[in-house]
Amino acid sequence: MSMMLAGKVALITGGGTGIGEAAAVALAAAGVSVAITGRRQERLDGVVAAISAAGGVAVAIRSDASVEGEAFDAVEQTLRAFGKLDIVVNSAGVNEGGGIQSLDLEGWRKVIDINLWGTIYTCKAAVPHLQAAGGGDIINISSTAGRRAAGVFASYATSKHGVNGFTESIRQELGGDNIRVSVVEPGATETEIASSVTDPQWAAMMQQHVSKQGAMQAADIAEAIIFILSLPRRANVSQILIRPTIDTAPM
Repeated sequence: MSMMLAGKVALITGGGTGIGEAAAVALAAAGVSVAITGRRQERLDGVVAAISAAGGVAVAIRSDASVEGEAFDAVEQTLRAFGKLDIVVNSAGVNEGGGIQSLDLEGWRKVIDINLWGTIYTCKAAVPHLQAAGGGDIINISSTAGRRAAGVFASYATSKHGVNGFTESIRQELGGDNIRVSVVEPGATETEIASSVTDPQWAAMMQQHVSKQGAMQAADIAEAIIFILSLPRRANVSQILIRPTIDTAPM
C-alpha cells in the first residue's frame, strides 16, 4: 500500500531525530523524496546519509521552524530541490518542565514558538504550493498532552492543545482544495524529547516517562503516518491517538 507514495515529495520538520527521523526513513523507503529540517546540521546529515545508503532520496535543510523566515525558506528550498511539494510533516518539538509559577516566560515562549508557531509557519508557507499542485497532505505531530492538561509540563500541554485546534481548523478550511490535514497524538514514545528540558529534575521525569516499560518506538508513529498517507484521497484520517499497549504511568 505504501508504494502508492512513490514519486511524491515530503518536507519533514524536526527530521534529524525522533519521530521526524523515523518518518523520513519510512517515507523514503516508500519511494518519497524527503527534505528534512532541523537545527543540528550533523544530525540531519546523518539521516540523509542513512537514507541514501538504503537507496532513498533525501536532502538536509538546516532550519529553525520557530523562526518565520527560516520556516518559509525551508519550503522554498524543498521546491528548489525537488520541484514540487506533496506532503508536510510537522514534527519539530521541544518540552520544558514546570507551570505558571515555576517556569519562566522564556521557557514558555520556547515551547510555544517551536511546537505551535513552528507548525503554523510551515503550514502557512506550504499551503499555496499544495493548492497549486492540486492537493496534498499535512500531518501535524501532537501528543496525548494535547487532550489532557499536564500541570508539570504546562507549556507543552498548552502548545499541543494549540496544535490540535489549529489542525482541525485548517482541515475544515482546506478540504475543498484536496488537502488532507491530520493530527497524530502519540503517548509515551522513546525519543530525545527529554534533552530539550533544561531543569535536570524535570528532564529526568520526562526521560523516565518516554523510556518506561512498553513505551512506543518512533518507528511505530512513522507507520501511522504511512497509513494516513496511503488511504484513498477521499478518506481523511483527521486524528490518530496512539498509546502504548502497556500504559503503566500515563502522563
